[in-house]
Amino acid sequence: MRMKLTLLPALCLSLASFWIAPTFAAEPEQGGVSTILVEGSTLEDFFTAAIDYSPRLRIAEERWNVGTARKKSATGQLLPQLNANGSVSDNTQDVMDLSRKYRGERYSVQLTQVLFNWQAFAARSAAALAEDQAEAEYFAELSWLLTDVAEKYFNVLQAEDAVTSIRTELEAVSNQLEQIQRLYDLQSAKITDLYAAQARQAAIQAQQLDMESQLALAREALRAVTGLQVGTLFRLDESITIPPLSESVEVWLERARSSNQMIQARQYAMRAADKRISQQRGTYMPRVTLIAQQQLSDIGFDNMPMDRTDTTYVGVDVSIPLFAGGSNRASVSEATALHGIAQNELRQVQLEIVESTRTAYLQVKSSELRTQAAEKLYESTELSLTSMQRGFELGAVTSVDVLNALRDRFQAERDLQRTRYEHIKFSLLLKREAGTLSADDLINVGAWLIEPQP
Repeated sequence: MRMKLTLLPALCLSLASFWIAPTFAAEPEQGGVSTILVEGSTLEDFFTAAIDYSPRLRIAEERWNVGTARKKSATGQLLPQLNANGSVSDNTQDVMDLSRKYRGERYSVQLTQVLFNWQAFAARSAAALAEDQAEAEYFAELSWLLTDVAEKYFNVLQAEDAVTSIRTELEAVSNQLEQIQRLYDLQSAKITDLYAAQARQAAIQAQQLDMESQLALAREALRAVTGLQVGTLFRLDESITIPPLSESVEVWLERARSSNQMIQARQYAMRAADKRISQQRGTYMPRVTLIAQQQLSDIGFDNMPMDRTDTTYVGVDVSIPLFAGGSNRASVSEATALHGIAQNELRQVQLEIVESTRTAYLQVKSSELRTQAAEKLYESTELSLTSMQRGFELGAVTSVDVLNALRDRFQAERDLQRTRYEHIKFSLLLKREAGTLSADDLINVGAWLIEPQP
């Protein structure tokens, strides 16, 4: 089996066409020495860096290489084996009182070919399935890595948007506080209104510190998984429309059962375990080998001297096991138990993937509805803020009403930003769990990002 390599090669080709080179920045260190750090800006930058940086992906790749090498080794046992032998000896023969010395030479070339060896046949099949298992695990790890990078990238964008929003809110509240202070100085505002505005400003300042801390943590999480310093990231285009889910949850569950790489890996593991049972049962079967040998020698049995002979031998060797002290039966029992473990591991992974796929589907559907609701809420709070500010100017509402309207408007803005990012992350997660995540999906997400304005 060779899996469809729809993710890594296609992704690399697509990234080459969309490539934007990372920027370089100098970071000063103690003593005046500077180190050059690579910065990433686009989602593609971080994808490419993560593929080269991730030790878990490298481990999965090396396990795949091990599986390939073991399959080649098992295949080699079934191919013709050619061996050459040679010996040269000095011999002394003592018979009665006579002593004789002579030189002996023997050269041979032997070709063997397995005709029937059930153990070797089954071992080769098991090794091929183990290679397929390692391949599936590699692509499962690759899918997990890329969605993890995308999630951390959007976490940074969300945190940056939140910080920008809270700074704007702080500026708006500070302006409102100055207005209330002027009115209070003119004895046109209550002291309670002034205290309320000051308290709101302090609360927003504390909230800003918390959001800036969350931004720093999000940036570090992205750097840790990719090895790239986080530069000025491309922003999510506010005009993009995320395609809604059209299929039912059962369709996605069926896709997960048939296409999820971890399920496929466990299926290969179970089939390999079945072949290993067959391999151990092969110890009860005869082994048949074709042998062809060419020998040139001038010594015979017990190194006795003889005329130089050229002997050609072609034969079939048959070996029939009769009794091995019970070790063969124990090996079959062990292989059967390992097959039972593999079978239950497959069932466990299937249950987990079905549950995570169903959860991801519900999260996507929920984020669609919450995004729609957040858009309407943002529009209504924007209108409410405008009306409250106008009413305050006319004396129809209090400053507390304006402060509440400001709070609601900026909170609605941050909720809308969060739901949009969650919608994208949940969509990628659903495709990963279903095993349908492709390079096109990742490139399409990257195309939703635009270069930030200077």
